[in-house]
Amino acid sequence: MTRVKRGYVARKRRKNILTLTSGFEGTHSKLFRTANQQGMGALVSSQRDRNRRKRNYRRLWITRINAAAKTNGICYNKLIEYLYKKNILLNRKIIAQIATFDKSCFSTSIQNVIPK
Repeated sequence: MTRVKRGYVARKRRKNILTLTSGFEGTHSKLFRTANQQGMGALVSSQRDRNRRKRNYRRLWITRINAAAKTNGICYNKLIEYLYKKNILLNRKIIAQIATFDKSCFSTSIQNVIPK
């Protein structure tokens, strides 16, 4: 089998990994093997936390909508049910912003959505 000297390819690969971990402390940014392990762990954590962030925002919006709805005498799940029945297809982010920043508009719109 022929010998393969990786030359600049190996150096480029190691340099990319060390660049990725350049802000880490101590050996985690200086030595290739530990930097490689720390970099892989950091990438895994960042992907997981991007998904978690979406989950957390949705929970926050639902909590805000529920709090605003309860001040108007209705619970969250009934409000969402009535919105769907009236074919009002706003996402939770927008409903939460209306509930937070324009309370009077939210109150009047709830009164229009709730069946008599």
